[in-house]
Amino acid sequence: MRKVPVGPTTADAGLTGDRVVAAGSAARLLVAVTARALRGDDCGDLGHPGPLSRFTGAPEPVRRAAAARAAGRAALSPGQVADVDAERVAGWFVDQYPARRWPGAVLGSAHGAAAHLAVALGVPWLPAGFEVAGHWTRGGVDRPDAALDQGAALAGRLLAGNARVHVRQVHCPASRGASAGATVTLAVRWRALPGAYARFLAEGLEPGAPVLLLHDARTWPVRDEGSGHSFQVGCPASGLDPVDFHPDAHALRQVLRSAGGDGARWTPPDVTSPAAFAENGVEPGFEHDAREWGGRHGHPLHRVVVPQPDALSAATADLYRRWLRRAGKTGDRLVVECGRLLDPWQVLRAGLVPYWCENATRRRVQGAEWWLAGSEPFSSVDVLPEPPGVRSPALAGLPQWLAVAGFGRRRRALDRGSARGYPVTAVPTRRATEVLRNQPYDLPVPPPLRMAEALAALRDAGAHQGLLVS
Repeated sequence: MRKVPVGPTTADAGLTGDRVVAAGSAARLLVAVTARALRGDDCGDLGHPGPLSRFTGAPEPVRRAAAARAAGRAALSPGQVADVDAERVAGWFVDQYPARRWPGAVLGSAHGAAAHLAVALGVPWLPAGFEVAGHWTRGGVDRPDAALDQGAALAGRLLAGNARVHVRQVHCPASRGASAGATVTLAVRWRALPGAYARFLAEGLEPGAPVLLLHDARTWPVRDEGSGHSFQVGCPASGLDPVDFHPDAHALRQVLRSAGGDGARWTPPDVTSPAAFAENGVEPGFEHDAREWGGRHGHPLHRVVVPQPDALSAATADLYRRWLRRAGKTGDRLVVECGRLLDPWQVLRAGLVPYWCENATRRRVQGAEWWLAGSEPFSSVDVLPEPPGVRSPALAGLPQWLAVAGFGRRRRALDRGSARGYPVTAVPTRRATEVLRNQPYDLPVPPPLRMAEALAALRDAGAHQGLLVS
């Protein structure tokens, strides 16, 4: 395994990927859990209770202030944003994987099912972008116009040293709560295949090994003036619609009240595109460059377009069930994961079928309910609801999560540790590991899936879900 730098670095060395990539962000987490699973390790060392765990019973203003302070401390200063090297971040991602020959690779949008798919294939997963949190002094959760000004300045610093990226700024108090007023969230997306990725794939892929590119096709209203920096108010992961971020929307007033803001100050900037790919999408240049690289080196690229997260979650769960049964296992025990609460190695070790919910919004939990209602029944259903740490009108309540667990014929389990303090507490990733370690062993692990089998299964299971596999 390559050595991954995690500590402070000297000024001339620049910032490490560990410092640049936002803590708790999807790309960071999914690379970590996938790399561990491919080494045969679980996620028991991932995530520790944050500062908000001490404020579970505190009044809302105290909790909000603590969240804002914690986010501000972890964010990058303007000077540090200027030192971000996207190529070095790409190297940090690939260095987390062991040095070996791989029968393929999965690239693209961050999605928990993508990590499970990569582990079943026995291949690495690499993101098409990463998230950076920039410090916003005297910011305001209810000031998207000021957030745009601050973000444009930070993005300009980042772009000055990184010509091959696009920066999408997201201001979303519904999904980020009070921290949206203390930090600026920048989704940095590569517009070409990073050199570190190209070298990793060239050195590690077996001859003719295929590459799978996953593309989150959700759209959102965006302001983009062609400078390399674009801006969106709200996001699909909020569980709300774009209209819910209109100044007159009742949902927005609820969100701002919970985050300590004032709806009277909400003046969102005008948009230039009513339906651009949202922050989790893949830049066209990245896909084009990956396809060209694959063509030159004999590695065919296959693309899976994902209209909603539920579609890939359902198709991957169906794929796992077939795979397990073909290996002589029951495929009748399901774990419903959520957000950061996942552990691909423990899922594999216990012979479980994984269904991943992007977050705890009603829409995502409903997706799990609809899939379960149309599936062959499971003998046991374990549910790991990640508390989002914020209050929002779009969130699923615990009764809805209990309804998901109720699909189990013999065992119906909702993790009490995750449910305690829901939705405002904080639960580390290792909570999923602690719960799944209690599942009985179901070894040996099935032999890895072949990419052709996975593509056929995704086409079959995903056809009615809207997945486009090419």
